[in-house]
Amino acid sequence: MSNRQTKSDVILIGAGIMSATLGTMLKELAPDWKITLFEKLDKAGEESSHELNNAGTGHAALCELNYTSEKADGSIDITKAVKVNEQFQLSMQFWSHLVDKKLIKNPEQFIMPLPHMSLVQGEDNVTYLKKRVEAMTANPLFEGMEFSEDPEKLKEWIPLIMKNRQVNESIAATKIDSGTDVNFGALTRMLIEHMNKVDVEINYGHQVEDIKRTSDGEWELKIKNNQDGKLEYHKAKFVFIGGGGGSLPLLQKTGIPESKHIGGFPISGIFMVCKNPDVIAQHHAKVYGKAKVGAPPMSVPHLDTRYIDNEKSLLFGPFAGFSPKFLKTGSMLDLIGSVKPNNVTTMLACGAKNMSLTKYLIEQVMQTKEQRMNELRDFIPDAKSEDWDLWTAGQRVQVIKDTENGKGTLQFGTELVTDADGSVAALLGASPGASTAVAVMLDLMQKCFPEQIDEWEPRLKEMIPSYGKSLVENPELLKEIHASTAKTLGLTEKEVVHN
Repeated sequence: MSNRQTKSDVILIGAGIMSATLGTMLKELAPDWKITLFEKLDKAGEESSHELNNAGTGHAALCELNYTSEKADGSIDITKAVKVNEQFQLSMQFWSHLVDKKLIKNPEQFIMPLPHMSLVQGEDNVTYLKKRVEAMTANPLFEGMEFSEDPEKLKEWIPLIMKNRQVNESIAATKIDSGTDVNFGALTRMLIEHMNKVDVEINYGHQVEDIKRTSDGEWELKIKNNQDGKLEYHKAKFVFIGGGGGSLPLLQKTGIPESKHIGGFPISGIFMVCKNPDVIAQHHAKVYGKAKVGAPPMSVPHLDTRYIDNEKSLLFGPFAGFSPKFLKTGSMLDLIGSVKPNNVTTMLACGAKNMSLTKYLIEQVMQTKEQRMNELRDFIPDAKSEDWDLWTAGQRVQVIKDTENGKGTLQFGTELVTDADGSVAALLGASPGASTAVAVMLDLMQKCFPEQIDEWEPRLKEMIPSYGKSLVENPELLKEIHASTAKTLGLTEKEVVHN
């Protein structure tokens, strides 16, 4: 009995937001290409992209304080914030294009307008926030950001947080109304459904066992069909590994030089989910605080209004947890299995350099629910335990690599790894992740499809009007894009929920 064998132009591994974005873009640019997707689970968007496995923040650096560091001279560096915001604008333009062309419908099912806020306490933090808002509002990307340290104004903005609060130290917040809540799970499912309609072959229940380069320079994937247990062999000129936390082990199987000296450390997130409708109704914003000393950037505390299944909900977190799994549905052997002779010193060096992170994780794992409730009470002073349940969110595998800063440097961003000839690419890392999917795929195309990118440029500019331009340097174009994307995605027309 012969095993199934196919040949494609492009193979996508993983049915999350990254593969869905790349597959959708490539079908727009090269409609004749044969694209095949393999997903080990039985549905799309079930791991990192699932709506309860991530923060759902449209990361545009509007509220995330870890993107705006204070320099030694006291000034605020907004370089990263500008980059992240520009990247998110690319995603907004592409989503708007898809809605405008009726390739996906009902944008309110995946994106909603929601104020983004930063909240700090203590004189030093208030001083920092003042300097931050001054630096950011001088940039057109952050126009409309407000600052207040007036408790009465803060009661208007965040009544749930200010209710019954004893204001015995300085407190301040910034607010910008152009923020968004994004349901990346719903968006992923929409994109995958569209891909299916335009002849992308979607295979669920298929687990990639091995990836090898063939003598003709292409890639052959050995894949187990979980439904019947049979092995299949699929070849492609280009392979994208978009398996979330599972991408690192698959990248290692390719054997490319770029896969060496890279490790991964999994950190799981735990959210508290409110189940009291009266409490949920009193809050309408994403409010980000400052990370604790020693905490990874992905553990910045935030109290988030979310829209899930068209219902308003409220989440707080994330608390860090630990599991050696690289995916929620992964194996307890994932971490130890990722340690190879070529990365063991990298991994050990990372451990030695990050003792404060290790201590933080141990403390987080040992927390009781009541200890977590006490952290929530920093945001909601009268929060009641019976109103909140715990939810284990997705696994995030932080990249560890040797850099100019030394061996075993822990990376907290999103990292694209490609081989020298651009025939295989893998996406590793975490935040800002999904929000920058379109920017990541444009970067991938530059590296992996250099011969086609010039030919694709006119089409890319139709899909993404600011393609190849800086919005900071083109404020008029920025205004046009803000207006057009808000209109197409319905962000200016939705009824605002009042507290």
